[in-house]
Amino acid sequence: MTPLNIECTPDALPLYDWSATLTTRSGFSLPVRPVRPGDEAALAAFFDHVTPEDLRFRFLSGIHRVSPDRLAEMTHIDHALIEHFLGFDPDSGQIIASAMVAADKARTTGEVAIAIDAEYKSRGIGWVLLGHVARFARAHGMKRLQSIENRENRAAIELEHEMGFTARPHPDDGSLILVEAEL
Repeated sequence: MTPLNIECTPDALPLYDWSATLTTRSGFSLPVRPVRPGDEAALAAFFDHVTPEDLRFRFLSGIHRVSPDRLAEMTHIDHALIEHFLGFDPDSGQIIASAMVAADKARTTGEVAIAIDAEYKSRGIGWVLLGHVARFARAHGMKRLQSIENRENRAAIELEHEMGFTARPHPDDGSLILVEAEL
């Protein structure tokens, strides 16, 4: 496995504020910041704009709506082992993307999950969010980043492959792919 070709310069620190404005290859810019308590309603509205198929891919289950308990779990995080980045439409201020990374207890491996509002797909948002998460993970000492993908989620697997991730069958479930990269 080859390390991802991402820049993680010293100015990526301090570790406590990873708010940024990310710009895609197409020139679309979106403000990104870590989740805060109180983001539940906006996050629920965001997930209402994620396709049913993408909800299935994001949560690896057949949910139709993200429950209030799950939203609370996603907004009240410890920030030590988990970080959840939200991307916003620069004009409306609505959440249009979510990227969550959870580290193992040793903080060597992070697992990432990304979802994009259906109206904002194919703009390069997934690419810049995955890069942001990878820089964050590297700066926080993680050595590997991985994602568990449904085999049918070809778009995400292809994006991760283009970024330098390698894919292999998930050892516990034949319907899943484990996609990973060294940081």
